[in-house]
Amino acid sequence: MTITPPALSVFEALESEVRSYCRGWPAVFDRAQGSHMYDEDGHTYLDFFAGAGSLNYGHNNPVLKRALIDYIERDGVTHGLDMSTTAKRAFLESFQNNILRPRDLPYKVMFPGPTGTNAVEAALKLARKVKGREAIVSFTNAFHGMSLGSLAVTGNAFKRAGAGIPLVHGTPMPFDNYFDGTVPDFLWFERLLEDQGSGLNQPAAVIVETVQGEGGINVARPEWLRALAELCERQDMLLIVDDIQMGCGRTGAFFSFEEAGITPDIVTVSKSISGYGLPMSLTLFKPELDIWEPGEHNGTFRGNNPAFVTAAATLDTYWADGQMEKQTLARGEQVERALRAICEEQPGTQFRGRGLVWGLEFDDKPRASAVCRRAFELGLLLETSGPESEVVKLLPALTISPDDLDEGLRTLARAVRETA
Repeated sequence: MTITPPALSVFEALESEVRSYCRGWPAVFDRAQGSHMYDEDGHTYLDFFAGAGSLNYGHNNPVLKRALIDYIERDGVTHGLDMSTTAKRAFLESFQNNILRPRDLPYKVMFPGPTGTNAVEAALKLARKVKGREAIVSFTNAFHGMSLGSLAVTGNAFKRAGAGIPLVHGTPMPFDNYFDGTVPDFLWFERLLEDQGSGLNQPAAVIVETVQGEGGINVARPEWLRALAELCERQDMLLIVDDIQMGCGRTGAFFSFEEAGITPDIVTVSKSISGYGLPMSLTLFKPELDIWEPGEHNGTFRGNNPAFVTAAATLDTYWADGQMEKQTLARGEQVERALRAICEEQPGTQFRGRGLVWGLEFDDKPRASAVCRRAFELGLLLETSGPESEVVKLLPALTISPDDLDEGLRTLARAVRETA
């Protein structure tokens, strides 16, 4: 398939230079369904990006679309701030029955605003309020959002520089395997906590991703996460797990921390919680942490009722039993086999991942971007991650068929060969 880039004059003339994804995918997209997107010229693209993890159930999932259309057609509430509505009640009941109770999780649910960074800002603010301390510990190569509080606990130098002001009260520590196994886990962290001369103020909380998506698909071992949870408990620090991209089934289980057998104090959820790509986020926390005053943290668009509708339909359809988790793990094994074959054929490559999030890393760092460009020309949407964009990131929909997944993996292998 040969794709001729369209004339993008109106986008180039009016849209800010900050635009990014459209530069790597020079097409004007018109329709999308399942794991495919279609441009206005009729070309078909297999989507291995899934809205950066916001479309775990594919584009325009018919079950969710039907629920949304029915709700809109009956003039259901669209914008509700934090008013009680039938749509919010249905979501909360479904979330409690399908997610929290089966996992024996005690969390209260907060609707902080429409985006992931809203959820992170609320988590950081709550942790500081509960503990009466300012310092937050994060990890190397972390990404937690683009607003100032979230940027302060984000590792990427390019993104941090965009803040334009000092980013304070955040201290980075080495993520799992940062020193390639040569340094015992948390040696530096514990030494700083115990040394009154270290200069590290006692942290209110630690925030961590179990798999660093933007950081390069860095996977934390379950034993590392358990040790982190124990350290937080010993040192009177709250544990925040940022599950914005890796939650909602991306790693197999609904929450990515389930495999480690831990119960974080605070959890942030967004991206695929609405199921349909509608803006929605949650900050979850243990009941004893719920010390907010009414209205102390709010947001105009925290009551996106159409998102509540599709979220409830998603949970009832896909999470009432254990089939989605089993299917995701099976699809993950399919990806792992394909990536292993690529790495055996191509020197200077490594792969890693869990469930249906995988990364293919290149020692020749610019090659990852070249692979993504060639994949686009072949009709496959892929993005890079990592501090130097050295990792090709695979985020197909959890609902992708085995045949579509195989097609995409074969296209990826071809793109890798043709950029060698």
